[in-house]
Amino acid sequence: MFGLSAEKLLLLALLAVLIIGPERLPYYAKRMGEWVKKGKRMIDNAQVQMKQELGDGFEDLDWKKLDPRQYDPRRIVREALLEEKRKPTVADTLNRAKPPQKQLELGETPPFDLEST
Repeated sequence: MFGLSAEKLLLLALLAVLIIGPERLPYYAKRMGEWVKKGKRMIDNAQVQMKQELGDGFEDLDWKKLDPRQYDPRRIVREALLEEKRKPTVADTLNRAKPPQKQLELGETPPFDLEST
């Protein structure tokens, strides 16, 4: 929690006891307990509200897929560069350059489409 080890937390608790003193310690311990209960209530209310607003299917949601830490740009680029040749899509076939047409021979009539005029 916040990079604090058990020894550091124990030391902080000991310092709090020495600074606050034995007379005021029960009062501050009670206040701390109230704050913890209030925080827990707030978290529970937020969970209930989120379940109500998201509706059905909330339990089926995979939160790991939405974790932004899984999107490492280096990994994405590496996978894209190592990706095997993919199948051509419709856009690839439409954007392909047309093959060059052969030149008409001298005296040859060009193709004519009666329906186009």
